[in-house]
Amino acid sequence: MFEKSFITDCEGPLTLNDNAFEMCAYFIEDGDELFKILSLYDDYLADVVKKEGYKVGNTLKFILPFFVLENLKNKDLIDFSKNNIYAVRDSKFLLKYLKEAMNTYIVSTSYGHYIEALSNYMEFPFENTYYTKVDMDNLYLNDEESSKVADYKNKILANPKDYELFDEIFFKEIPKMDIYEKIKEIDVVGGLGKKLAIDDIIENDNIDVNQMLYIGDSITDVEPLQFARENNGISISFNGNEYPLKVAEIAIVSPSAIATAVIANIYADNDKNKVLQFINDYNSQNNLEELFGEYKINPEIKLKFFEVFNDGDYPIIKLIGEDNYDEILKESVYMRNNIRGEDIGGLG
Repeated sequence: MFEKSFITDCEGPLTLNDNAFEMCAYFIEDGDELFKILSLYDDYLADVVKKEGYKVGNTLKFILPFFVLENLKNKDLIDFSKNNIYAVRDSKFLLKYLKEAMNTYIVSTSYGHYIEALSNYMEFPFENTYYTKVDMDNLYLNDEESSKVADYKNKILANPKDYELFDEIFFKEIPKMDIYEKIKEIDVVGGLGKKLAIDDIIENDNIDVNQMLYIGDSITDVEPLQFARENNGISISFNGNEYPLKVAEIAIVSPSAIATAVIANIYADNDKNKVLQFINDYNSQNNLEELFGEYKINPEIKLKFFEVFNDGDYPIIKLIGEDNYDEILKESVYMRNNIRGEDIGGLG
């Protein structure tokens, strides 16, 4: 065990995927639109209504009846996930380094089918991951329920902003179905769920609460980012949208995870103040190769960094403040959409 823990979201900091969105688009007619509508509804419940006891990321529960309508089973989700992993550049390199530098965990809202496939692809220990557990083989709809769910799908697509209708469907009608007994037991690892995962990691690793780094990119990362920052840990938004950028202390905007590796390397060998000092120096010095030498950056990380950014167009690594928030948000969303695509980049 190391003295520090590195905890990362999966989709965004490590991969370009939104696995659940991609499966909706692949398996369900108009599933891409259905998912985007329900994702906005999920954000609305969490960020606007602030529904009591609500865990952001519930889009993954909302879409399950529609998966069952298509007769999807665990094997379908596993096979699709295995064949559709798109990694952020150098994220495999990052995880390989981290395994020798800090206690390292992936905390993701994604289904376990995808996280297990990702762990195998990245050669990362699956036991060091947290995810949303769903057993598709145990979810069923009878004929009458199937007819109703098909009707709900059409109504949602026809009325994409009718959140009163969605409230009726997801909090009154579907709870009357037998399938709901299984769905309500599913614990979505998003928002508060991710914070609870961090609590578990800190306890198991027996580390001080301020000896952790959390990196994320979306609304499901707000609570863990806030927790890390409030407890004097490292909180990073990686190509994030407005949600993580509002609460994180550090922004990384980069097409490659090697920028994350630089910060992780400094933090693994030093305290938080050294990381903040490096970021200030990074933005004020012209000779970055000399700066990396001064901070004793791992030679492999240093070599990879300057190979990736050999044109001198270096990644943004900045402390977030009121004076630069709008500028960073613009650059971050542009990078997010550029490398992940606007459909996925636009999701909360």
